[in-house]
Amino acid sequence: MAAVDHSRGREEVKALSITTPTGVTVATSKDKAATSNERILAIDVGGTGLKAAIINANGEMQTERVRVGTPHPCTPEQLVDALATLVEPLIAKAPAQLMSIGFPGVVRDNRILTAPHFGVEGWRNFALADLLAQKLGGVPVRMINDAEMQGFAAIEGKGIEFVLTLGTGAGTALFRDGELMPHLELAHHPVSNKGVAYDEYIGEAAREKAGNKRWNRRVHKVIGILESLVNYDRLWIGGGNAARLKFELPANVATVSNDAGIQGGARLWHPRSVRETRQLPEANARTGKFR
Repeated sequence: MAAVDHSRGREEVKALSITTPTGVTVATSKDKAATSNERILAIDVGGTGLKAAIINANGEMQTERVRVGTPHPCTPEQLVDALATLVEPLIAKAPAQLMSIGFPGVVRDNRILTAPHFGVEGWRNFALADLLAQKLGGVPVRMINDAEMQGFAAIEGKGIEFVLTLGTGAGTALFRDGELMPHLELAHHPVSNKGVAYDEYIGEAAREKAGNKRWNRRVHKVIGILESLVNYDRLWIGGGNAARLKFELPANVATVSNDAGIQGGARLWHPRSVRETRQLPEANARTGKFR
């Protein structure tokens, strides 16, 4: 379970400690499974920045975290090249056996369906994960939505837990008893009477335009909406702008370290984490086993 710091007016998750059950064999297309001493290359793709680090199966950093700005405009091929360049020094020091990617959009079967921060042209059904894996020597790879990957590093695994990320846009993820539920792009749902969506209401561009004070009021409003909509037991708020929140959060709401977007990559190789989604091609929705 993640450690929680109570020294501030709101809680902040400082570290991740997840134990993968022993005796579980997870077969992928390359018969790979994460073990405690295995190195995982975790990549967090953002609309503003690209981040990566080598982690172990417990989500603990094994290298420094590296970051570069996201190219704009950015074609699918440019993103593959930028990520390969970013992680090259990491894998040179500590070659990875597995790779996890969090991407800001709808991801299914290791392919991108939508890329709202990058545009429309060329992104539909783009096999980012497989193409990057080929550039890196064929390492087994899994990719999901970036808010979902961050959520894996935050959740406690009990009840209904919801994740809201505040960055370039607004990301969301839903978990039930530790298992990832099907992805909903709530960030593109209208949140105001004028039909403005979450992305435009509490994203980075909105914060810069409205100012921190007004933006905080908007986030406070969104928390109330999500509480009524989801009836969550716990809400985790992550992303680079989570640190800009100035109001007192409810008792069942906490902020998450920005490193969670990397650390959550460890759980992509846990069989139950993706059991009830069809986002990964090997997952069987009923058993949690991999074919």
